[in-house]
Amino acid sequence: MAAAGSALWQPQEEGLKEICGLLEQQISPSSSADKSQIWQQLQHYSQFPDFNNYLAFILARAEGKSVEIRQAAGLLLKNNLRTAYKMMSPAHQQYIKSELLPCLGAADKHIRSTVGTIISVVVQLGGILGWPELLQASINCLDSNDLNHMEGAMDALSKICEDIPQVLDSDVPGLAERPINIFLPRLFQFFQSPHASLRKLSLGSVNQYIMLMPSALYASVDKYLHGLFGLANDPAAEVRKLVCAAFVQLIEVRPSVLEPHMKNVIEYMLQVNKDTDDEVALEACEFWSAYCDAQLPPEILREYLPRLIPILLSNMAYADDDESLAEAEEDESLPDRDQDLKPRFHTSRFHGSEDAEDDDDDSFNVWNLRKCSAAALDVLSNVFGDEILPTLMPIIQAKLAATGDEAWKDREAAVLALGAVGEGCINGLYPHLSEIVAFLIPLLDDKFPLIRSISCWTLSRFSKYIVQDSGHQKGYEQFDAALMGLLRRILDTNKRVQEAACSAFATLEEEAAEELAPRLEVILQHLMCAFGKYQRRNLRIVYDAIGTLADAVGGELNQPVYLEILMPPLIAKWHQVPNSDKDLFPLLECFTSIAQALGTGFTQFAQPVFQRCINIIQTQQLAKVDPVSAGVQYDKEFIVCSLDLLSGLTEGLGSGIESLVSQSNLRDLLLQCCMDDASDVRQSAFALLGDLARVCPVHLHPRLSEFLDIAAKQLNTPKLKETISVANNACWAIGELAIKVRQEISPIVMTVISCLVPILQHAEGLNKSLVENSAITLGRLAWVCPDLVSPHMEHFMQSWCIALSMIRDDIEKEDAFRGLCAMVRANPSGALSSLVFMCKAIASWHEIRSEELHNEVCQVLHGYKQMLRNGAWDQCMSALEPPVKDKLSKYQV
Repeated sequence: MAAAGSALWQPQEEGLKEICGLLEQQISPSSSADKSQIWQQLQHYSQFPDFNNYLAFILARAEGKSVEIRQAAGLLLKNNLRTAYKMMSPAHQQYIKSELLPCLGAADKHIRSTVGTIISVVVQLGGILGWPELLQASINCLDSNDLNHMEGAMDALSKICEDIPQVLDSDVPGLAERPINIFLPRLFQFFQSPHASLRKLSLGSVNQYIMLMPSALYASVDKYLHGLFGLANDPAAEVRKLVCAAFVQLIEVRPSVLEPHMKNVIEYMLQVNKDTDDEVALEACEFWSAYCDAQLPPEILREYLPRLIPILLSNMAYADDDESLAEAEEDESLPDRDQDLKPRFHTSRFHGSEDAEDDDDDSFNVWNLRKCSAAALDVLSNVFGDEILPTLMPIIQAKLAATGDEAWKDREAAVLALGAVGEGCINGLYPHLSEIVAFLIPLLDDKFPLIRSISCWTLSRFSKYIVQDSGHQKGYEQFDAALMGLLRRILDTNKRVQEAACSAFATLEEEAAEELAPRLEVILQHLMCAFGKYQRRNLRIVYDAIGTLADAVGGELNQPVYLEILMPPLIAKWHQVPNSDKDLFPLLECFTSIAQALGTGFTQFAQPVFQRCINIIQTQQLAKVDPVSAGVQYDKEFIVCSLDLLSGLTEGLGSGIESLVSQSNLRDLLLQCCMDDASDVRQSAFALLGDLARVCPVHLHPRLSEFLDIAAKQLNTPKLKETISVANNACWAIGELAIKVRQEISPIVMTVISCLVPILQHAEGLNKSLVENSAITLGRLAWVCPDLVSPHMEHFMQSWCIALSMIRDDIEKEDAFRGLCAMVRANPSGALSSLVFMCKAIASWHEIRSEELHNEVCQVLHGYKQMLRNGAWDQCMSALEPPVKDKLSKYQV
């Protein structure tokens, strides 16, 4: 190949031929040549400094070659530039740029599009300043009136707006104004172009700036809105979709811009929500939830509800091409394919009050008009409540009354609508609840599987109220009918119905809790029957239902008659699934719940479960460094699930786990997990550390100082917010260790205190649980080492007392107050300036169960009353609200 030359670079015929030949083989579907060999060959050529010049030449000038080969050269060039552009010689950079610009107006659309993509990459890497000719060339093309040139420049510009919009909205030395100011008027002009492609590209480009809202766009926002209304009824569906998207984004980030035009916008959205093109209707439907989320005055939308609700309902019926219709035909005997199994996520153990809300993971399911309409109805019902019922109920009733097979989709949509408003309109629906439930239960046996499945879901939306009413005879009969109805559907032959019934049943279990105890036998028989017949995907949901049942009924499960139904199938599965199979995750989670529920009743199953967890962790830690000798690929999820199951065992067996721990190398494995680079592994490891500290601290003892150091490190990180759950569990574990090893904790006390104080002082921005655990651990450290902690009291007393007053009564809070009393005894003057806050913290107790602690708190208050003479105590008391003063009267002050 030619050596790097001047700007007058020329390709050599020989090299050109070879590269074109390789590209031809690469794209040819029938080529017998080995693709990986061609790729290696191309990689080899990439070492020549002017290889990319050849690619640019082929893309721009190889007129005799097919468009496919020229495009392939362009795509390879784009990928090479991403990695190599900054290292290229300026002469080569210049050559490539000079070849790209004339192609903006190439006759072939595919060549123009490829060039636009490469231009965007070059601007990403070199900025606008690095390519001053680009702006002028683009403007010339946009102003040329030649469709190819206008489209080519517009395509490149739209890609820059999409990938790096901020580049056009920044000052460029040598330019009088920002590039966006030069382009905007031209983009607005193209809104009126007779060519749909230009209208679409220009509108798409401007929409990219809604989030950034540069001053140029803000200043001409009326022109923009005028343009949007002008395009509102565009013949091209893609343009209408972009108009809807613009209104949805504007209402999310700049609602004030739309407020003066709101009625026109709503009128338009009502119209396009019925668009013949489903994608346009879907984009329009996003508007209603966005409007409610923007906290705009509901009364503007209120008058349109009678027109909006019927549109949403008619869009909630299944479309003929909905993938669910085909899936619903699937028989239960068909095994699941791997691609049917959606990725599952195990949430690591978390010690504290606010566990993350687990939303149903819909990322796997396709978002469509039906789901979007149901979501909009849900949001509207939460904003307007029962007001929507007079419009909604007659439509629902009419659809439910529709008879005949062809009307099943309407009936199904009506049941979906009822479930969608089940939360927001519950006050208005509550008086009719028994009629609604009585109506839904027969639908569980409908001949259409999708009506059976939606009825399960809708029933579950009312489960809280079904359980609430089960106290009297009629309510109990209804609860029982719902329970038995869902159990029947769990044994449905249709996979979709099985899935919906199992999920709905898990929701009912959570609400009913111990109310399920009398029906445990029949529930277990149904669940274990499903366990025997389900395919892999739904099997995971059965595991979840069994785990939820164990969490709900707890120790009630610990009876031989129940264990004989429950355990043999689970143990058989336990032996059947190998250690490297991901189907093990839900099984480990299920055992975690069972171990916690059975408590010491789990002892008979504990040894093999404990040993397998240890083996899995060991194998995975080996796989991390040497997958070949481990015989499995590393996957941290195996470690996380095993650690969590060990926590469940520890919680269930209590000190009964000691014999298992003492005969294993768990301590060393756990220390390694506490130092893992993955935060979810550390999170579960510190949860287990805390659980073990409570029941068998003696086995942690030989490596205590290492555990404490590594736990303290989790609190002392600049990225605390990113690993907040790890910090939370580590903080809790330190407190649990402190009250067991007492004085031995002293080497790390001050390090930990210095991390906890800033957490308490900046509590507003942090998660509630971390703040509570920090307050408790600080108190526990003060209780075991008051002499170390009390000299620093005045630095944290106020924020600590505020945090303590937010914690509910329990053993952990008692420990923290023991620390408070110990510090005050050691350094009474340290709390003087925060006395009001301390009184509020004491008043936050409902009642202190421990008599000894109650007396200590009395002594502390009396001590201050005696210390503060000359009206100072009364002054302090007068600063307290009356309810706080009432609470303090328990302590005789």
